[in-house]
Order: sequence, then C-alpha cells, then structure tokens
Amino acid sequence: MSDRLLLVNHLLNMGACVSGCLRGCVRACLRSCVCCCVGFNLSLCVLGVCGCCGPLRPRYKRLVDNIFPEDPKDGLSKSDMEKLTFYAVSAPEKLDRIGAYLAERLSRDVVRHRYGYVVIAMEALDQLLMACHSQSIKPFVESFLQMVAKLLESQEPDLQVLGTNSFVKFANIEEDTPSYHRRYDFFVSQFSAMCHSTHENPETRTRIRVAGIKGLQGVVRKTVNDELQAIIWEPQHMDKLIPSMLFNMQDAEDLDRVGHPGTPSGPEMDGEENPAALAESCFRELLGRAAYGNMNNAVRPVLVHLDNHRLWDPNEFAVSCFRIIMYSIQAQHSHHVIQQVLGHLDSHNKNTPRMRAGIVQVLLETVAIAAKGSVGPTVLEVFNTLLKHLRMSVDFELGDSSRRNSSTSLSSSGRVKESEERIVQNAIIQTIGFFGGNLPDYQRAEVMMFIMGKVPVYGAPCHTLDTGTKRIQTMLLSSLIMVTSGFKSKTMAAALPAPFLDPLFSISLMEDSELRQLVLEILHNIIDRHDNRAKLRGIRIIPNVAALKIKREKISKQDVGFMKKHGQQLYRHIYLGCKEEDNGHKNFELLFTTLAVLTIELANEEVVVDLIRLALALQDMALVNEENMPMVIRCSIMALVAAYLNFLSQMIANPPFCQHVSKVIEMRNLEAPHLLPEHIFREKCPLPSSLEKEDSSLYFQTVDLAECLVGPGYNAERLSTPYVPQVTDEDRLTRRKSFVDTISLQVDFTPNSLPDKVCLNIFSIDSGSMKRKYTTGLEEQEKEKRRQVMEKFQKAPFEEIAAHCESKVYQNLPPPSPSGVVSISAGHAQHQSIPVYEMKFPDLCVY
Repeated sequence: MSDRLLLVNHLLNMGACVSGCLRGCVRACLRSCVCCCVGFNLSLCVLGVCGCCGPLRPRYKRLVDNIFPEDPKDGLSKSDMEKLTFYAVSAPEKLDRIGAYLAERLSRDVVRHRYGYVVIAMEALDQLLMACHSQSIKPFVESFLQMVAKLLESQEPDLQVLGTNSFVKFANIEEDTPSYHRRYDFFVSQFSAMCHSTHENPETRTRIRVAGIKGLQGVVRKTVNDELQAIIWEPQHMDKLIPSMLFNMQDAEDLDRVGHPGTPSGPEMDGEENPAALAESCFRELLGRAAYGNMNNAVRPVLVHLDNHRLWDPNEFAVSCFRIIMYSIQAQHSHHVIQQVLGHLDSHNKNTPRMRAGIVQVLLETVAIAAKGSVGPTVLEVFNTLLKHLRMSVDFELGDSSRRNSSTSLSSSGRVKESEERIVQNAIIQTIGFFGGNLPDYQRAEVMMFIMGKVPVYGAPCHTLDTGTKRIQTMLLSSLIMVTSGFKSKTMAAALPAPFLDPLFSISLMEDSELRQLVLEILHNIIDRHDNRAKLRGIRIIPNVAALKIKREKISKQDVGFMKKHGQQLYRHIYLGCKEEDNGHKNFELLFTTLAVLTIELANEEVVVDLIRLALALQDMALVNEENMPMVIRCSIMALVAAYLNFLSQMIANPPFCQHVSKVIEMRNLEAPHLLPEHIFREKCPLPSSLEKEDSSLYFQTVDLAECLVGPGYNAERLSTPYVPQVTDEDRLTRRKSFVDTISLQVDFTPNSLPDKVCLNIFSIDSGSMKRKYTTGLEEQEKEKRRQVMEKFQKAPFEEIAAHCESKVYQNLPPPSPSGVVSISAGHAQHQSIPVYEMKFPDLCVY
C-alpha cells in the first residue's frame, strides 16, 4: 500500500498536469482498490485510459453526459446545454470530438430503442450546429450527417421524420467555405424512397412523404448554389429527384379525382403538410435554379415519368407540369424545353394517335408561353417538325382508310383510329397557328413563307394521294389563317411577296370551294390592317356605310406600287373565283369582303376604276353565260356586283354614282329581287328561267357610270375598255376545264362514202348559219390573237420585244412629220409623212 502511494506522489511531483480535484479522485480510487496492480496499470488509470471511474473522463464527455437526464421524459437539460454550448464555442477544436461522442451515444440508443435519448441527442446537435460557425465545424458536420443517416435508415417513421427535420435545419445554414469532399448521394436516394412511401396508415404515409419532399428540398438548397456540388445535376440524381416530386403531385390529383376518403387533400390540408403543394414548390425551386447546361437533365426525367405512368392520355397532368416548367425556368432557356418535347415527339412518331396528340398539346402550351419571351433559334425547327408529323398523320389515316376500303367489312376500330388521327392533326394545326400568331411580325412573315412552301400545289412534285393532298392543303391553309390573324404589315409588298402570293393564288384556282374560302380568309387577314372585316360581315346592301365607321388611311406609295404590280393578278383570281359552280353563300360573302377590303386599304383613283371594270365584267359574264353556269350562280354574281357597287359608291362619295346604283337596286327590288343578296341567298329563293339582257334598268350601265366619274382624279375613259383576265400557265397546271386548250380535228371525207341523208344534212347549211359560224370564228381568232399578244408581252424577254417593235415601227412606217406633205426625189414618190397621233403602231406597243 505504501508503495502505491509513493508511486502516485512521485508521478504528481514529476509535474503531471493533474488538478486538485483529479488528485483527490485518484487517492480515493487507490484506497478502494484491493486488487494487485502494477505500476503500468496504475499509470494508465491515472492518465484516464481506464474508464472505470466517471471523474476521470474528459470534460467534453462529462458535459455531454450531463445534458441527458435520468428520465428521458424530462427532456434536454437547458442549463447543462448552455454549458456545453459555451464550452464548444470557447474551444472549437473540441467540436469534432463532441460530435463523435454524440454520434456514438445516439447509435447506441437507436440500437437499444431508447428513442427519448435519441430525441435529446438530435436537439443538442441542432443547437450546437446553429451556435457554432467556425472553420472547425466541418468535422462536426460529418458526425452530424452520420447521425442523420442513422435515423433515416431506421424503419421507425418518427425517427425518419426527426432526422429529416434536423437535415432541413442544417440545409438552411449558409457555410462560409465550400466543402470539397462532402457528398449527398445517400440522402438523395433515401429522401426519394421516403417520397414513394407506401405505409399502410394514410396519416403516417403522408408524414413520411412530406418529410421526404422536405429533405429533397434541403438537398437542393444545399447543393445548387455550391459550385463544388454540381454533381447533383447529373442524370443519376435527377432521375430520383424529379420523379419523386412528380409522383406526389400526380398522386394528389388522382386522389382528388377518385375522392379517396382516407387522405385529406386540397384545402383540408395545410400547405406545409400537403405533399402535392410541397412537391410543386420544390419542383419550381429546382427548375428556377437550373443553369443553361442543366436544362436537358432536368426536363428529360419529366418526359420519362410521363411515359412510364402513361400520363399523355389524358394529358391534364402533363400540361400542368410543363406550365410549371415554363414559368419557373429563365426565359432564355425556353428553347431547351421546346427542343426536348420535339425530340420526344419524334421518338414516339409510331405510338398511338392519342399519345401523339397529348404530346402535341403539351408542345402547344410550351410554345404559347415561350413565344411571349425568347424562343431562340428553334422557330423554324418547331414548324418543320410539326409539319412533318402532320404529313405522317395524314399518311397513317389514308393508309388505314385504303386498307379498310380494300377489305370486305368496315371495322369500327379503323374508324376510331381515323378519328383519333384527326385529333392529332387538329392539335398540330392549333399549335402551328397559336405559335405563329404570338411571334413578332418579322418572324411571322418568315413563318408564313415557310408554311406556304410546304403547301402542295399542282405542277409541284407530290407524293401523296389526291385526297391526302387536299387534306394537307386544307390543314396548312387553316394554320396559315391562325398565323396571319392579327398580322399588321406596313406595306403590302412585305406582307405579300411574289413567292408567297403566287402559290396562294394557284390554290385559289382549284375546283374546291373550301380551299378557295381559306385563301380568301388569308388575304383578309393580311390586307385588312384596320380590322374592318367584322363591320363588313355578311353580303348585303348597306344603306349607310358611314354608320359603320370604317377606319382607313391614305394609301402609301409602296402600296400604290404593289397594286400596279399585282393588282391585275388580284382582279383575275376574284373574277375566276366567282364563276365556280360549287360556290356557296360563304364564298360570295368572302368575295364581297375581299372587294371591300381592297377598296378600303389599297384603292386610289386608278384602282377604283379597275374595280368598277371588274364589277362590270362580272355582270357581263353572268349575262352572257359563256361558261353555262347554273342560274343560282349567275344571280349570286349579280347580287355580289350590286352589293359591292353600293359599298363603293358610298366610299368614294360620288353623288351621281350613288344615285345610279340606288336606282338600279330599287328597280331590282321591284322587278327582280333574285338579283339582290337579301333574296338570292335565302333558302328556296325562286329563280328565273333566264336573265333578260334587254332590260337595261336592272343592270349597271357602263356609259352611265363613266358619266358619273367624269371629273378630276378618275380616268372614266378606261371604263369603256372591258376587263379581260390575264391568262397564265396556272390555268393549265390547275386543270381547269374552262382553260383547257381547244383541240380542233380535221376529218377528210368524200360525199360518196357517206349515206345520202348524212350528206344532205351536212351540206344543207343556209347563209344565216354560215354567217354566224364565220362571225364566231372571227371572234375566236381575235380572242386567241389577243391572248397570244398578251402572253408574249408578259413572258418574252425584253430584248426580243424591243427588237420586234423596232422592226415594226422604224422599217414599215414613214418618219413622222408635222407637215404631212409628199416629197419627190429623183423622180420617185416617197411615203407621205403623217403625225404621230395618226400612226398605227403594232399591238405590242399599244396598252
């Protein structure tokens, strides 16, 4: 015993740093120790390695132990916790040891199911974490994350929620320096698994899912702003984060739709406890923090999730998701989302029509939002992809239709698929039109040209059936109507360039009333820059045009040049469109609106005269009826002319002109109401057997109108020149029967080879019939000659026309001289010189 005391005193005298308290403890320990110890063991005991005595433990361990009461129900000891916090702040180098010891105790308590002490340990960790902000907190955080991971691995919901709450508190702490080695892979996986909890108790299941979403939100907040944690945007993490959020958003919608009685939803549940609302908030936050290079990784899991859960049909949830995406991301990143959806549509081009229609409708919502901001370089790519799928859908529909027609029985499934393809086509048209309608004018003009280049026309290579071609034309023109709606161009030359106008008019010559209606509506959208169409709706005799308050401006020089260049082309297609036999009420309404809009927007004095000539030519065409048109079409043309001249007379404010038009309309009301729009377009309107040309009071007279226009500004003499439409190659390309080249056959025969009766009938021709035949032949020759002259003047090179005129004028005509005398030289009489105004120039020189 004395040896032991001598050894202890020797150690103390050697300068061992042992406090007075510790010295007393050691003596007490040695007195109570009856076992045989050697000096080595005693030295270990003194140094504190032996844990047999509480007073010999390090101070940080004693401070940690003191915060745990004997009964866990008493909770954390506040006074002892304050001591531990003060010690940690004063000695930050001890933080890592404090954290390791707390982690050790927590692990032991979890294994022994002493959950009260687990709660106390996590509360202490949270307070230490919030109080300490030094460089030494990094090792402490590692211990903290180990404890959180231990709780999340537990199967107890309460411990999982406890660990999640602690992690969320940690995520809200802004660290001064980044961490180079910390990773959150485990937490992403564990929180994602909690988001998909299938616990049998609905309330517990909701708690776990809410905790999982909060944990993911904490991971997002902790990592997205840390450049060293960019790995969170990699596909293996996004494939867990995004579907977990979408699953809870989708699950809530399913419960609302079904009306699940066990789970509160909607307003019954607070936003903090509603998994759907919390998941949407986290989803928006994640997308709002996505950088330029991370958009593809963020959007791709959304598309995959919608595929896996078959959410494209119905697609309400898909539309909702992409609305959230488009409103959450930065505007300059919108084209990334559009490209992803377009690529997804391409990869599903052979799926069911309803699925493709769902994707297209999502694309519609996407581009509708993106068009208001920055769309990037994907404008034409969007239209190109949509037009490609439009043609594919038509091909699918026609292929199914041809197979059904070849089979003996019609299957109901085939008809259903055809109607589903129509859904796809309508969705594509709406997307094209809506997207184009929201673009700025300079981009819209390019889109109009692009779409028109895709419209198949006669004379161009076409790889589909005639039915498919017509359907493609109809749908593309319908989309053009939507694109051109609200289009305001300063000049018509910019809005209607030749590459756009020529194919558009080619379609207007086709023998299909629906296509002609679409062409006219497109022209209305482009020409009507002051939105007057609504006031002109319906073909009628307008009693007071001034009451309509028509908006108009003075025609610009650019528009005057446009009408000089393309005016005859416009008049020609109006003229030809009036005499189609399949014209209906709507066709004549649109034709009337076209004439009225041209008058408002593009008519100067010269154009007004041309429009009057056009109206008179339409009246003559209906009277002469060389095309053998039905009576209803002839009367409809007459009604169109009356309605338009009534409108024009009031627009130019010419009283004599108005009086003449009103007089003719009054006579028609009394004697021929079928020549007015209010009567002819009624159902079962009585029609006459013929139109009497001799009754001049029922028709507009060229002479009277010319007298009304005598005055400054109008060249009334031009009215005496009948309007004749130009003839172009379009007439042959469109296969119109009225412009097919006439083929004359010459048959050689001898009278002896025919029967007597036939010979008698052939040669019994009187002088009257011969005269009529001869006169008709001369008229046909004159028309053909004029057509050839006009065609040559339009198509021949300028050099050829100039050379032809030069040879005609300067070789065959005498030189002009105002004297008009005959000169004799060398005994030969020279040609008499005549004034220029009496010369007869060749046809090509006369306009």
